[in-house]
Amino acid sequence: MTRFWVGGYGADMEGHADGIGFLSADAGRGPSSLAHRGLAVRAASPSWLVNHPTLDVVYAALEGEGVVQAFARSGEETLRPLAPPVAAGESVCHVAVSADGRMLIASCYGDGKVLRFGLDGAGRLMEPAADKAAALRAALFGDAGDAAREPASADRRTASDPYPTPAGEEARASHAHSAVFLPDGRIATTDLGFDLVRIWRRDATLDHEVVLPRGTGPRHMVLHPSGHLHVVTEYSCEVFTLAAGPDGHWGLVAGTGVGAMTDADAAAELAVSRDGQTLYTALRGSNTIAALRVRGAGDVVEPLALADSGVDWPRHHLVHEGVLLVAGQKSSTISAIDLDERTGAPRGIRHRASVPSPTVIIPAR
Repeated sequence: MTRFWVGGYGADMEGHADGIGFLSADAGRGPSSLAHRGLAVRAASPSWLVNHPTLDVVYAALEGEGVVQAFARSGEETLRPLAPPVAAGESVCHVAVSADGRMLIASCYGDGKVLRFGLDGAGRLMEPAADKAAALRAALFGDAGDAAREPASADRRTASDPYPTPAGEEARASHAHSAVFLPDGRIATTDLGFDLVRIWRRDATLDHEVVLPRGTGPRHMVLHPSGHLHVVTEYSCEVFTLAAGPDGHWGLVAGTGVGAMTDADAAAELAVSRDGQTLYTALRGSNTIAALRVRGAGDVVEPLALADSGVDWPRHHLVHEGVLLVAGQKSSTISAIDLDERTGAPRGIRHRASVPSPTVIIPAR
C-alpha cells in the first residue's frame, strides 16, 4: 500500500481541512485507487509538512496560527502531537529539516522571518527558555543539552530590498517562503517580496545574497543532482538556475520562462524527477502543469510540455513512482497524472480523489 500525509487549509484560512489527512492507494491498483482515508490528527491549517529524516515524526507549519508543531506516528493512519506548538512568525508557510535531524528552518511569509529551531533526539522542537546563554549555544551548535532551548532566528540581519522604491510607489515587504539545505551544510532561503535567495551558514549567520530580477518573486527551490539550485518564481513564472563558484559564492547562471501562461498565472511548487532530467511546476490561474527539460551539466533548463493539472489552484505536487500527484486547493481534489517514461512529459489524468483543501502531500513511511 502506498501512503501519504496531506496538509491543508482549515477554517482559519478559508478552507475545509480539519488537520493532517491520510491518503493511500492499494498496492495492486496503484494511483487509480488513491483515496482520502480520514483525519490523521486535528490541527489548524497545516499548510506545509515535512518528515524527520530518520524518526517517524512529521513537522507542520500551522500557517494561520503562526506556529510550528511536531507530530509522532500513533497508528497505521494516525498521528499525535509530540509536544505543544512552538511560536514561529506571521503566516509561517514552509518548514525544512536538516539531513542529520538536528535542525528545522521555518519560513514566514507574513513578516519575512526565517527561524532556526534545534531538534532533540526524539524530534521535539526546542521550546523557549529564559537561559539566554543556553539559547545561544542551541543557536550556534544545535546543542539540546538537558533542557529545552529557545528557537534561534536565522534572520539576524533584517532583509532589505536590493532595489530602490520608485517614486510614488509603496515600499515592498519581505516575504520569506522556503528553505533548502545545501550539500555543504549551508541553507538557502527565498524572499519572495525582495526577489532574493539568501545563503545562510549553519550557525544561522547570513553568508551572502543572490539578487534576482525585480518583481520575479522567488518562491520554491529544488537542489538538482548536478549541484545546481533551481528556483521557481511566483510572479514571473520563470525558473532561475543558481550555481556555486569555486569560492562557495552562489550566483545566477540561467533563467527561462516555463512556457505558455496567462496574465493571471502564479507559479507554485517546483519538483524534480528521480533521474533529474525533468522539472515540474504548477501554474495557478490557468491550472496547468509545466514540464521543463534539464540539459547540459544541470545548468540548462528548457520548456518541454504544458498540461491540464486536473485540479483548481494546483498549490503543490509530488513525483511518485512515475506519477505526478497534484494538490488542488480550491477544488478540494488531488489528481494523479501519468508521466511519459521516456520524456517525463505529462500524459494525462488517471484519477482524481476528493481531499479537503489540500496544500501539500508527503509520503507516509
